[in-house]
Amino acid sequence: MPSRCVAVLAVCVVAGVMTAPAGRAEPHLVQEPPVVPAADAPPPPDDGRVMSPPPQMVDTPDGWTLTLAARDETQRANAPLTTALSSREYVVGGIFDGTVRGPDYSDEPNGTIEVGYQIGCGVDMSTSNGVTLTGTAGVSPSLGFAGVDIPSPLPEGFVPVVTTPVTGGIAIGLKPGIINIVPVTKKDFRGWDPWVMISNFHVKIDGCVGQSFIRSYAFLTRSTPVSDAIVAWYGETKVV
Repeated sequence: MPSRCVAVLAVCVVAGVMTAPAGRAEPHLVQEPPVVPAADAPPPPDDGRVMSPPPQMVDTPDGWTLTLAARDETQRANAPLTTALSSREYVVGGIFDGTVRGPDYSDEPNGTIEVGYQIGCGVDMSTSNGVTLTGTAGVSPSLGFAGVDIPSPLPEGFVPVVTTPVTGGIAIGLKPGIINIVPVTKKDFRGWDPWVMISNFHVKIDGCVGQSFIRSYAFLTRSTPVSDAIVAWYGETKVV
């Protein structure tokens, strides 16, 4: 009998331990710091890459096909050497491909391929008077009162008075926008696939105020003793 009591007592002790408040057995909970979102990464620098439009193609009356396209174009604004706010300078590059195809019996074609850039300015100062100073000066003689007796309103005499009025101002001569054409090269060729490659070429204009735009252009000409066939290609306009 005593052994049964001891066994029952042991079971009660174990049950008491198992039913102890859970809060005493759990470790202290540590509150994690709030997650702070990382700052947005800055945009990557402009590498100057420009998407070239599709090729331009033309069929001539005598059965020839002229095609002109560009690839790997780059246009990047650059700080001008003059450091003037009215100067614009760009570093450009690209490959301009032309193809000339004709009847099987035709001779090898010849012509020219020309490449350059067009730069548009919102406001033009290159053909105006720019910033000028305006002003006038003169001499105006007159007579003034002198010797006035304060108690009496009557003057005691007159004295001559000379005034020199001067007026001045600033005039800024501005004209509507202008398109500057900057040719880079014009090559005579003889063959079927003429091309021009431009790399790290600097183009610069002056007298440009406000926003400016730039785009490339190319002309392919097939010449014969009696005719010229020309196809023109223009690149995407980039705002800089």
